[in-house]
Amino acid sequence: MYYLIFVLFILLGTGLISLLCRKARIVGLIGCVVACLLGFIPTLGVLLGGVPESLHIAWDVPYTSFYITLDSLSSFFLIPILAVSILTAIYGWKYLSDNKACHHWFFFNLLVASMILVVVAKNGVLFLISWEIMSLSSFFLVTFEDEKKDVRRAGWIYLVATHIGTACLLALFILLGQNGGVLDFDCLKTGISPDILFLLAIVGFGTKAGFVPFHIWLPEAHPVAPSHVSALMSGVMIKTGIYGLLRILTLLGTPPLWWGWLLIGIGIISGIWGALLALSQHDLKRLLAYHSVENMGIIALGLGLGLVGLSLNLPVLAILGFAGGLLHVVNHACFKSLLFLCAGSVIHATGTKDIEHLGGLMKRMPWTGVTFLVGAIAISGLPPLNGFISEFLIYLGAFKAGIHLTASGAIPGICVMVALALISGLAAACFTKAFGIVFLGEPRENHAANAHDPTLSMRLPLIILSACCLLIALFSPVIVWTMCPVISTVSGLSIGHVQTSLLGVTSILGLIVLTLSLFLLLIITAIIWRKLLFANRQVETSLTWDCGYACPTPRMQYTASGYVQPITEAFCRILRTRKRLKKPEGIFPKESSLATTETPDVYRSSL
Repeated sequence: MYYLIFVLFILLGTGLISLLCRKARIVGLIGCVVACLLGFIPTLGVLLGGVPESLHIAWDVPYTSFYITLDSLSSFFLIPILAVSILTAIYGWKYLSDNKACHHWFFFNLLVASMILVVVAKNGVLFLISWEIMSLSSFFLVTFEDEKKDVRRAGWIYLVATHIGTACLLALFILLGQNGGVLDFDCLKTGISPDILFLLAIVGFGTKAGFVPFHIWLPEAHPVAPSHVSALMSGVMIKTGIYGLLRILTLLGTPPLWWGWLLIGIGIISGIWGALLALSQHDLKRLLAYHSVENMGIIALGLGLGLVGLSLNLPVLAILGFAGGLLHVVNHACFKSLLFLCAGSVIHATGTKDIEHLGGLMKRMPWTGVTFLVGAIAISGLPPLNGFISEFLIYLGAFKAGIHLTASGAIPGICVMVALALISGLAAACFTKAFGIVFLGEPRENHAANAHDPTLSMRLPLIILSACCLLIALFSPVIVWTMCPVISTVSGLSIGHVQTSLLGVTSILGLIVLTLSLFLLLIITAIIWRKLLFANRQVETSLTWDCGYACPTPRMQYTASGYVQPITEAFCRILRTRKRLKKPEGIFPKESSLATTETPDVYRSSL
């Protein structure tokens, strides 16, 4: 555990130095990278079969002690926290060259340190202190450009929302510790109804995770934060809500059936609502923020299946549900961080987040375009990337529940399968829109026409995260097998039982990986063959046939609104999209007609 203490000291020390040092960027970057690399040493040791490590230092403050433990569950969540922190720090080094960088790096390193402490804290007071530091440091990162009105507004929405969640967590730990004299997790007792504790955990941790209807801060904060901060918050910070929920579930005993039903219901609503709202957005970062809500819904579906399996004494269902949900935590950290960093590169090069003003960036920003495409395929749950694997595990668990003879087991499984299919379809539609409008076609504005790829330090994190999306899929049998201790901790089942249940699953994953490998080999062969065919040929380019128009313009391309109109029209009663149409006037109108759409979040509007 002294490794982790050293890591925390490095992060806090370099963060403080960056406040006083002229070279704040390099000090903050080196401190974050070195500390996180050192953090991998104990984390991987415990995750790969090592003995959990603990450090317990008594304090004179009532109910409080410095009690930290690195077990399999903590290690599992620490891996994406450490990895994404390194990559976003490297990206942010060049992304921000402002004179306020010293304050940024202080709060950035403080956020990383607090996230580490949240997932290793084993005392309720220490956990809440770490949670509050995490919330405040991320607030100051979100409001980095506080001279802008919309940034200040988004910051206050985030601050209020996160403290509503914290208030629920405070009540949760007060109720858990009322029968004892200490708030160490080992000593907590459920003297009050576990149902009340579970509901407090859902609201408290669900606010941070972005479950609907507690998600309102997420699409407000992410668009205004610096892009690498959005990647860190969406990629890993919101996962601390999932971690906290799982940690509390391990203290509450065998769950009743309605707990699983509630999580599945939250997952269905969050997944579908997030995907539909994302489909209607024109702001690239707001679109990605709503997809974080969608993916938190997918994780909730997996965890809900796991709870249903435990309550019905169906261990295979529980194991598959938890395996899919937990693997999606890691997968989402990879592809969502990748997509936000790609969005940052687009904004850095063009100066706009409005996808209606972009287009044709694939030719001008090929590295960004290819890596964004990788993230788009992964988040849509399509092969051959990692999102497909975790969603497949949830599908498999839902199928196991669907063939259960009783309605209590079959109905949740059928609901999850239908919802996950709809969510994946909406996500695929949304990202064909995002990729097509932003990267294909012709530039709609001059700033898109003059764009170019960022520097190597900003491209490198994109390449690494893209590789992770592929490698996690190809090594999924090994990764799922490595997760056995984590699943055992969450489910309360023995490791032997978990391993026995996952033997058949890893065999299926092995066949899937073989198929994916052959598919990739076929694609690579086709690309090489095409290059050889056209190596000695001159390829001519000409204008696309446009029905006789002599001078085609970018306005003849599909708009983002027009592309998804059939879907948004089908869900118009739910989305309540507002349309504004400027009609042409006169027989020979001087100005062209213009139609615009806006889709507000009804949960946000009702506040």
